[in-house]
Amino acid sequence: MNIQQKSMGEKMKKMNWITGIMLSAMVFLAGLAFAGNISINGSTTVLPIAQKVAEAYMKEHPDVAISISGGGSGNGIKALVDRTTDIANSSRTIKPEEAEQAKAKGANPVEFIVAFDCIVPIVHAENPLTNITLDQLKAIYKGEIKNWKEIGGADKPLVIISRDTSSGTYEVWEEKVMKKERVFPGSLLQASNGAIVQVVSKNPNAIGYIGVGYAEKTVKLLSVGGIVGSKETTLNKTFPISRPLYMYTPVQPTGDIKNFLEYVISDKGQKLVEEEGFIPLK
Repeated sequence: MNIQQKSMGEKMKKMNWITGIMLSAMVFLAGLAFAGNISINGSTTVLPIAQKVAEAYMKEHPDVAISISGGGSGNGIKALVDRTTDIANSSRTIKPEEAEQAKAKGANPVEFIVAFDCIVPIVHAENPLTNITLDQLKAIYKGEIKNWKEIGGADKPLVIISRDTSSGTYEVWEEKVMKKERVFPGSLLQASNGAIVQVVSKNPNAIGYIGVGYAEKTVKLLSVGGIVGSKETTLNKTFPISRPLYMYTPVQPTGDIKNFLEYVISDKGQKLVEEEGFIPLK
């Protein structure tokens, strides 16, 4: 072997060694990039809480990336069952059949209550009505009351706005207001709390319902049976349409997911919950 051949061989060995180190580093860095990713899916009611807390958490933990999408509680829990999300936001409890489906796929859902909420009926800002009863709400959403004059309003037809059936808010409404009876087919279904606010704010004859965290000045909130939906009436359970809000994980959380959930229910996280208009745990 001449000197030139020897030199070329040494160069090749050196290049292979450098390439090996670079590949190892790329694999290591790729692992780091994905290790801090958290995906959250589900309830549009819980969505603003998740967004607000995630933003604060990522500022404190820049190595963690959190992606959030809505779509409703049912969709979030389905993603949990299918193991395509780390955390499912839900404005209702997981159903027994959903828990069984999750277990069949190797999951064992863990529940975290992250806030409280009350569902308030809303009308157009110019509607003179200020109070409504549970019986009146049920009759309206069954399609039995069709005109505002039947409950002390103007002689105008009622336009009934409801959430779609994949919504946890709809399911709580169905349980606490409808007493398991279905909302009548003539109601106009909306995919989110925000969409209901928009529709009701533009239609003087409309009535809808939203989580209190979505309340805006563009609509009027009605008291129910003379009780105003508020932090106090939700926590003391006097407001009749109140509920906890949840985050679910497919298994007992560890690492970044565990740390994030602990942050949500910490004093700092609960302050952010209240800033979003929802009711903190304490």
